[in-house]
Amino acid sequence: MSRKPKKQPRWYFSLRSPYSWFAFEQLRATDPDLLDAVRWVPTWEPDEVTAAMLAEAGVELPYVPMSMDKGRYILQDVRRLAQERGLAMTWPVDREPVWEVSHLAYLAAEAEGAGREFVAAAYQARWVRGRDISDPAVIADIAVGLGLDPVRLSTAWQDGALRERAMEPLREVWRDGVFGVPFFIVGHQKFWGVDRLPQFIGAMREHWPAGPSEPEPEPAEDLVVAGVSGDLGHAGGCG
Repeated sequence: MSRKPKKQPRWYFSLRSPYSWFAFEQLRATDPDLLDAVRWVPTWEPDEVTAAMLAEAGVELPYVPMSMDKGRYILQDVRRLAQERGLAMTWPVDREPVWEVSHLAYLAAEAEGAGREFVAAAYQARWVRGRDISDPAVIADIAVGLGLDPVRLSTAWQDGALRERAMEPLREVWRDGVFGVPFFIVGHQKFWGVDRLPQFIGAMREHWPAGPSEPEPEPAEDLVVAGVSGDLGHAGGCG
């Protein structure tokens, strides 16, 4: 039997990304145990407050504006992939997106032991119903449906302490050289995009047949890694 990697496998995902949604739905349907075995790491485009905090910490995320042509392609590609998977979808309209609203709400739900349920509900709201998950009222509705505190989740993005905690997953994006989502890491192997799911699943079955048995080591605070540039989007991975 292969020796297990020491560090727990990670899944980098975004509630914004349709490709993360596809990966989540596929794993939930075919390999739900792997969702238990990986550590979930959310990533998102930071607002001005988070961006200033990251800059002060010397962290540079690989977010650049997407071209109009690439945006049109992704719109077409996502509809095609949804049809192939038998997923009904409605393309959401993000008028003034603030991704902290949904992703910090995820962190608040995770603290209550309902992180996976929140992700499932947020993806349903965004990609099936076309709702704006940057609207605190939508987050409150999701919280009510999950039996969680709607005020806590809908105002999580305004919580200074939670903002500080939210810095850690974004630091991990930087440290691990993540440039798109969904992004999986198993040992030293990296897999980017929903089209790499078979290889990720194979690596997990080889190295983690019974799930993780060692705790995740604490990251070094003074670790410095060169940033990676990119717009986080392609046919199988999109930020």
